[in-house]
Amino acid sequence: MLTEYEISALLLSLKVSSVAVLFSLPPGILIAWILSRIEFPGKSLLDGFVHLPLVLPPVVVGYLLLISMGKQGAIGSWLYSWFGLSFSFSWQGAALAAAVVSFPLLVRAIRLSLDAVDSKLEQAARTLGASRTKVFLTITLPLTVPGLLAGTVLAFARSIGEFGATITFVANIPDQTRTLPLAMFSFIETPGAEAEAARLCIISIAVALASLMLSEWLTRRAKKRFG
Repeated sequence: MLTEYEISALLLSLKVSSVAVLFSLPPGILIAWILSRIEFPGKSLLDGFVHLPLVLPPVVVGYLLLISMGKQGAIGSWLYSWFGLSFSFSWQGAALAAAVVSFPLLVRAIRLSLDAVDSKLEQAARTLGASRTKVFLTITLPLTVPGLLAGTVLAFARSIGEFGATITFVANIPDQTRTLPLAMFSFIETPGAEAEAARLCIISIAVALASLMLSEWLTRRAKKRFG
């Protein structure tokens, strides 16, 4: 049976990851569509910026979030002054860090799925009088569902495992920001807590593996459903 400490860390991780993916999905679809369908100066720069969190050390991502979204940051101070919204040392900040780190995986999966859609189908619909929005909602989006589902689940799994950016941006606060990786780190630092750390390691592996299996299953179902 899971202990109360393990359940708390697991539930917080699930909440943080769900919120991160939920708020990443709309901009992820938009950015993926722009990168797939529109040619413009600076497209390579935008593509590189989107994928930057994949190659940057997570601690650097956390530090950039701290100086920009913290209470004294350029954006964070404005949000706190006008809306009373603070990401520092809160689960919302952990969700923001997870969203930033997992965003490239989401965009890449959706973009690859968009690239696989035959543009002639969209052009045919446009010539028949359908608006760009209607074409996207009725043709493009349904055909990208497999990639959309795969990207969503992969981003969720990546959010579950996020550590470096989270601990740098929002610290390691019990019941506030202590997700599964941070809880495991706390046990590793505690003498004689190797068994507890091993249990959390097994839980993390089980959650990640279940996410990957779910991604594969959803992708197969979507391909059958939408052809």
